[in-house]
Amino acid sequence: MNMKKNAAPPESLSFRKMSPHERVTTLLEEIGVPLSEGKWFESQHPPVERANQWIENAVGYFSIPLGFADHFVIDGIRRRIPLAVEETSIIAAASAAAKWIQQFGEITTSAQLGENIGQIQFPSVSDARAAQEKIQLRSDDILSFANETVPGLVSRGGGFNRLEVRILERGFPFQTSMLVVHLFCDTKDAMGANLINQACEIVSASIAHLIGEEVGLRIVSNLADECRVTARITLRNIDPALAIRIEEASRFAELDPYRATTHNKGIMNGIDGILIATGNDWRAVEAGAHAYAARSGSYQPLSIWRTDGEGTLEGNLDIPMSLGTVGGVTRTHPSAALCLKLLDVKSARELARIVGAVGLVQNLAALRALCGDGIVAGHMRLHVSNIALGSEASETELPLLKTRLENLFQDQKRISALDARNILSLMRGGR
Repeated sequence: MNMKKNAAPPESLSFRKMSPHERVTTLLEEIGVPLSEGKWFESQHPPVERANQWIENAVGYFSIPLGFADHFVIDGIRRRIPLAVEETSIIAAASAAAKWIQQFGEITTSAQLGENIGQIQFPSVSDARAAQEKIQLRSDDILSFANETVPGLVSRGGGFNRLEVRILERGFPFQTSMLVVHLFCDTKDAMGANLINQACEIVSASIAHLIGEEVGLRIVSNLADECRVTARITLRNIDPALAIRIEEASRFAELDPYRATTHNKGIMNGIDGILIATGNDWRAVEAGAHAYAARSGSYQPLSIWRTDGEGTLEGNLDIPMSLGTVGGVTRTHPSAALCLKLLDVKSARELARIVGAVGLVQNLAALRALCGDGIVAGHMRLHVSNIALGSEASETELPLLKTRLENLFQDQKRISALDARNILSLMRGGR
């Protein structure tokens, strides 16, 4: 949701307090989309025949809750962020952190120009150096051939721009080397995996003929380290002690891969949600992010937090991010298409910058909770509803059950499904 620059919504439109239907109506009215399009959010899936076109052996749909995080101002533009998530508290935590940032600082982003990589493998090459030279001498011809396979992409200003030949030594007991050709492709606003795979398969035969070797795999790489997003959060005049605790939490992740893994999971809580909501390949981004985090040989956090000790805190995120706003299901899935429309992004690069910002905000939300009251308190308050729904309570029993679970949590700072069953039994026994 791309709203007026630095604009704050009227207090009468408290998004959190609206009903689901009121939220949908508000979202659509804000950008002038017909209210009829909101049916994809509220009650309807595409026909099951559409699912059968997307995947094999389709039987229906598995629904994930879709919500919008509020209070985000990214690069000076106010946005509501679509997140498809099933984990309690992610949207609430992101919204609260974004509101905190809005009060004490700002979020800025940038995206590095880059290309996606297609890999052509030659598993066993006897004279790898000679083969490398032959390919490099014919690189212009190979790239021209590759571009002939993707005329639509070339017409949009994209295409294959360069190649690289890598030699991977296999070591003992092998007497040969592995040769890998990287084809670098500007996919414009498409993620481009299918286009790259297609080109690699077609071009590989001519390269194999050129060097007289047998080809192996021909596939896109999901380590899109040529396409990176950076996001920065700067907070000023916050509690210096809290800022120091957040820096220490960051340093913990920098020193310990066990903590870094959970640190990065918090980042992906936000990133995955918006990728799913917009029909992007979240698995590819996840894989690339974790590979990038381990590029030094030691698994590292994707974000770093530092303070000056006097109430200024800065966080920086650097992450590979190859996304699409065209192709795949981004346009053919009605909910994904509507989420993209509500975000009002003009390019895949703009979407990637938003996604990076959401990841860093979600990271800050987790660190702020961990360094304050702890992660359990906020999470379990919202988890009360899930525990209540998991009991056998009727619709009329649920409100009272939730109230009693909330009171119990306030007293003992923990609740469980067993507590819900015990309370429900007492409620029924008291009738």
